[in-house]
Order: sequence, then C-alpha cells, then structure tokens
Amino acid sequence: MHVGQDLAPQTYRVTRADLVRYAGASGDFNPIHWNDRTAVAVGLPGVIAHGMFTMALAARAVTAWAGDPGAVIEYGVRFTKPVVVPDDDHGAEVVVAGVVRAVDEGVAQIDLTVTCSGEKVLAQARAKIRL
Repeated sequence: MHVGQDLAPQTYRVTRADLVRYAGASGDFNPIHWNDRTAVAVGLPGVIAHGMFTMALAARAVTAWAGDPGAVIEYGVRFTKPVVVPDDDHGAEVVVAGVVRAVDEGVAQIDLTVTCSGEKVLAQARAKIRL
C-alpha cells in the first residue's frame, strides 16, 4: 500500500433477512429493525439496518484490504445516516471505498467512505492496519 492509493470498493447487499440474523446474533430486537409501522411511527423512512451491522460491513472491507483480520489495529466511525432496508428481495447496497492516507513504520492509515444509495452513512470512518 502507498499514500494516495484507492482501494477497490467493496459492495455489500443488506436484506431484511440479514437484519433478522443480526438481531438474533446481537440480541437487538428493536422493532425499527424489522417493523415498518414502528420505524415510520418514530420518524424513520422505514426499517433501518442496525448501526453496528453497518459498521461491521465497513470493517469487513478493511479486513479484505488487509488480507488478515488480525492486521487491523484500530478502527472507528461515526454514524451519520441510517441504511434503509426495503422489504423486497433486493434490499439495500452498502458501498465501502478506501484511500490510504498515510503509511508509517509498517502501518497504513485508511480513510473510508461508506455510502448507501449515494449518501454517506458513516463519517470519520478510519482504520489502521499493520502491513
């Protein structure tokens, strides 16, 4: 990796079935993640993906770029917009792009851009990986 390098974007499809599986694994059964009426009643545009699930998808891209999950030594994001997941077979697509911002002493700093439907869903998304 070198400074300024664009890393190959990673695209992940998110369906309602994924949200059900994530709810079971995480124990987060908040109905905004599976019930349209509840989501709309609290002001959301529809059912949304769990924020931590979205964060995990971005981390999955980082581990793909690193080639080894153990190489990730730092990772953080801020949540900016929810990932709305329609009730269909297509779901939503989360796209994770990365740029290498610095390389120092065998550690690369990567700035991430995480979008859904062209809108940024995570901000200040950064990772450091051991090369």
